[in-house]
Amino acid sequence: MIGFGQCISGDCENGYGTYNYASGNKYVGEFKDGKRNGEGTYTYFNGDKYVGEYKDDMRNGKGTKIWNSGTIYTGEWMDDKRHGVGTFIHIKGKRYIGKWKEDKPHGKGVSTHADGTIKEGRWENGKFVGD
Repeated sequence: MIGFGQCISGDCENGYGTYNYASGNKYVGEFKDGKRNGEGTYTYFNGDKYVGEYKDDMRNGKGTKIWNSGTIYTGEWMDDKRHGVGTFIHIKGKRYIGKWKEDKPHGKGVSTHADGTIKEGRWENGKFVGD
């Protein structure tokens, strides 16, 4: 059996509404041409949550994703990936503040580990490469 999602309130075509997906995920926010566009909150069935901007059904602009574990990313997004400047705080104490490209640290940034170790400099495709 194939499940379908449905608009349960508001205008999920061109306005503000609430849409429940067959997966158990839920979106509350702005729509344009039936796609998530503008500000909204997407709650995943597993407890993860994204609050922020959308364009053409993808996270684009500024937003915050909170994983059910407590890990948080706040910053810029492009085409559903962390891209631009942002802060990632892992539940186990690791923190990265800096530039991102296609979901990976890329460019100038600072990483602080739970043991106090700090790496500051340039990152490429998620790997620290130095000053």
